[in-house]
Formats: sequence, structure tokens, C-alpha cells
Amino acid sequence: MKSNLSLLSALLCLLQFICQGQNPKQPSPPQDISPYGRTTPLDAMQAMDRVLNYVEQATPVGIVNGVTGGQIIDLTKPVIEATLTKTEYSITSHEWGLVYTGMLLAGEATGDHRFTEYVSRRFEFLGIASTYFRAYKKAFPAAVNPLEHFLYPQSLDDTGSMCAAMIQGLRSGVVSELRPEIDHSINFIMTKVHRLGDGTFARNRPMPNSVWVDDLYQGIPALAQFGKLTGDQKYYDEATRQVALFSERLFDKTKGICMHGWVEGMEPHPAFFWARANGWAVMAVAALLDVLPEDHPQYKPVLDLFKAYCHGIATHQSGTGFWHQLLDRNDSFHETSATAMFTYVLAHGINQGWLDLQAFGPPALLGWNAVSTKVNDKGQVEGTSAGTSMAFDAAFYYQRPMGTGPHGYGSVLLAGAAMYKLLVEHPYEANGPVIFRR
Repeated sequence: MKSNLSLLSALLCLLQFICQGQNPKQPSPPQDISPYGRTTPLDAMQAMDRVLNYVEQATPVGIVNGVTGGQIIDLTKPVIEATLTKTEYSITSHEWGLVYTGMLLAGEATGDHRFTEYVSRRFEFLGIASTYFRAYKKAFPAAVNPLEHFLYPQSLDDTGSMCAAMIQGLRSGVVSELRPEIDHSINFIMTKVHRLGDGTFARNRPMPNSVWVDDLYQGIPALAQFGKLTGDQKYYDEATRQVALFSERLFDKTKGICMHGWVEGMEPHPAFFWARANGWAVMAVAALLDVLPEDHPQYKPVLDLFKAYCHGIATHQSGTGFWHQLLDRNDSFHETSATAMFTYVLAHGINQGWLDLQAFGPPALLGWNAVSTKVNDKGQVEGTSAGTSMAFDAAFYYQRPMGTGPHGYGSVLLAGAAMYKLLVEHPYEANGPVIFRR
């Protein structure tokens, strides 16, 4: 009896094996699958609305007593306990400079004044706080100044992105109080930033005379916007010169994307193509094109670089709609903030007439559909890599923490605003391939 049961068990195992061979288990789909159906302007608006609602409550403004927590009402005389109201994210960081720019574009694209009001309230507060904390610096020079980096920048990160947003706010009539801070920032960018011998923006970390492609955004949009504000061509000239210097060292023509950084004298030189660094860089080129006069001698070279860059970006997009943390390494994780940045430049390039609708509309749409899955019900942007220094090994980039960090919010607002405008002007057919109507 026992032998018969053993035989029966063996036969059942054999039958199961044969059946599995005839009907193999289907592989699980990738974790990140973007919706391929119909996306409307309303979809983009709803995602931006969630982000707005979240950052509104996450970034309150005020000057408070850091010991008691009480609001400081008398702003005519600084007190040493003074600090800023605690927020989830710094309202003067380079990441938040991008949020202000995204809010302004979202308000312009949708006509919803809540986005621009977010900017006007924060900039009005910063005008008041700047006066207070400059006086604070004189009264308590050894104390920690909550606006130290904003008022007294030491790097491009401290000032460039914020300066660009402030100029955009000034030009659009949203803010008027921050012109002294704008002038101070531009002076820093033009005269005090560390540079290589040929004038290229550089840093002395992680090694001396390191060029980070991220710094294109921390310098170029501010210079370009100031050129537009003042009509002085020297700011356009400096912006276009920096683009040429950076692209000469960092833009890989065979891949159509930039390596993260370059160190003077390093040979051989490792090359890692970090996604968000490329996002910052290509957005900087787009920001320059937004205001650069078409009769400027460098307009065509800048436009040609933008087109080549967008082509390279599009070819590195994954089938999920996301881009990878390291663009040319498909086993690195999908990263939301860079995906949003690339979605923005593709959609914005189409909206501005720089890119072909049929060629770049589908990757822009797929990118937005991917991004939209990462804006949770609270309005937080998930799947965002932590910031990073320049590195010389892949593992450093692969192992960056992921979460809802500050880099995702401005990029999602920009992508949503550009896609909103694109979808309003160019609806598309959803039966099969994405074909936009001109």
C-alpha cells in the first residue's frame, strides 16, 4: 500500500511538472507600470492641485521665538532667540527655488491664482524676513542666522535657483520687495563664484576644481532672467559662455546626455550619468532659450544643443515611462524627480516650438503618466532620490536613499504645467499608438 502511495505521489509530481512546462508561469510585470490610456488636462491639474495643497501646509512662514515658539510681532528690534517657523522643507533652498518657478508656470498655464499666490505670500514674507535678519546679523554676529545662506551666499546652490525664481516673480508682478536680494545674488554669480582658469563655474569638492553639471541650473537661469530684466547683453553672453564651457567638458555626443561631473587633471576620468544632474542641466538650457533673443550670436548653438540633449534623453527612457537613476544603467532604480524634469523639458520644448510634436509628444506623455503615479493622495512626491555629491563608482548612486525629499515638488509642478498646456492645445488619439493632433 505504501509503495502504491509513493508511486501515485511520483506520478502526480510528474504530471504537475508536465503541466507547468505546457503552461509556464507568466512573469510578474515590472513594479512601475504607467497608465497608457487617455490623459486629460484635468488629470494634470489634479496632480498639481494635490502638490499645492501639500506644500502649502508643509511650508508655513513666520518669525518666531525659538525658545517659546511664540510669534514675534515687533520686527523693528531683533531678539537673539528669533528663528523661522519650522517647515518640512527650507523655503530658501535651491530645491524650493524650483518650486516657486513651477508654481508660477502652473498659475500661468492653468489660470489658477492659488499657485501664484503661494509664491507671492512666500516672497512677501522673505522681503520682510530679509530686512529683519540683516539687522539680526549686525546685532548678533556670532549667532546662527536662519537666513545665512540666502542673505550671504557661499555657493551657487545657496542663491542661483532662488534668484531665477525671484526675477521671474518680479517680471510677472508677483513680487516687488526682493530686488536688493536679486542684485546681491547676481553680483555673487558674476564675481565671486569659484571658477576654473577659463571661467567655468567650479567647486572645490569632492576634489579641487570639480565641475558639476548641476551647476548649470544654479547659474544660467538667473543670469538669463537678469538679462531679460535689465536688457543688458553681458548677462546673456555669460550664460551662453557657461553653457558652451560645460557642454564641451561634460556632454557625451554619442549618448546625448551629460556625465555628472568633471575634475581638472583627472585621467582617466570615470563617467556616471546621474539622471537628476541631467535634469537640472537640460532645464537650464531651456530656461536660457526662453529669454535669449533669437538674434543673439549663440542662439542657434544653444538651440542645437537643446535638441541634441532632448533626443538623448528620449532614447534613454524606459518602457515604464520612468528614467533610471543612472540613465545608461537599466538595473538602477526608477527616479521620479528626474523623470518629471525630463517630462517638463520635452513638453515645454514642444510648447515653445523647439521640438517636433509627434516625435517628442509620446515620450513626454508617457513620462507624465509615470510621474503622476508617484504623487500620492497627500500630495507628496514619492520615489525621489536624496541629493548627492559627485562620485566615481556606480554603487554610490545605486544606494542613494529614496523618499519624498524636496527635489520632486518643483519638477512635478513644471511637468504638470507643461503637460496641461500641451494637452489643451494638442489632444491625442488613444486607439493604439499615441498620435497627437496638430
